[in-house]
Amino acid sequence: MISSNVIFHVGPMTSAHARDICGWEYKAPYNIYGWLSWDQMEALGIEFGDPRIRREQYVSVLNEEDNLCGFAQLFPMEGTVRLGIGMRPELCGHGLGHLFVGAVVKEALKRYPSREVDLEVLTWNQRAIRAYRKCGFTITDTYERRTPNGDKPFYCMVYDKSLHKS
Repeated sequence: MISSNVIFHVGPMTSAHARDICGWEYKAPYNIYGWLSWDQMEALGIEFGDPRIRREQYVSVLNEEDNLCGFAQLFPMEGTVRLGIGMRPELCGHGLGHLFVGAVVKEALKRYPSREVDLEVLTWNQRAIRAYRKCGFTITDTYERRTPNGDKPFYCMVYDKSLHKS
């Protein structure tokens, strides 16, 4: 039984966390969110396989026992910080998403208090969209973006900072 009273917090993404994340396997249709193997990520120096990018942009999302529950990328852009979010597969679909995303938003606002917080989500991913809405995000735009499977429709969702409790 997964408790809905879990409290998530953010910490540095370690290489051990990164290796663990690379092994996560999501069930279809969410399997598009998988990563290359850790050895490939590290060898290619891409995303969190690059120690500098991992340190500057990636965080691990942990529970009260400091168990790895997911990760986030806080990608700084002009006036915005764009979130990329991934939850441990076995935690998905249990109503924890808004709590998980809330911890990530809190960290984003701590690091970038004057910036807008947004994210992109595939329009078919209603499970994630529900969690984002519950956390305070609203859809502000729809557009096509290239993915490994061709151009796909995405929503841009922006966080309502008036909901943030410091």
